[in-house]
Amino acid sequence: MIAALAWLLFLLLVGIGVLVLLLVVGSLILFLPATLVALIVLLLTGSWTLAGLAFLIVALLMVLFR
Repeated sequence: MIAALAWLLFLLLVGIGVLVLLLVVGSLILFLPATLVALIVLLLTGSWTLAGLAFLIVALLMVLFR
């Protein structure tokens, strides 16, 4: 009985992990242009703040023009 409950809990946690992974990958694909711009800004300036700001601006523009 305990082993069956442990397996059920294991499968539930694996399912949650897969769902979270799919959401993260889906978000990265959706915001790929913003991610690339942020990466380029980070490599050019070395500033995480400017990279985050660039990501937010490009992501907002993508949402506004969609």
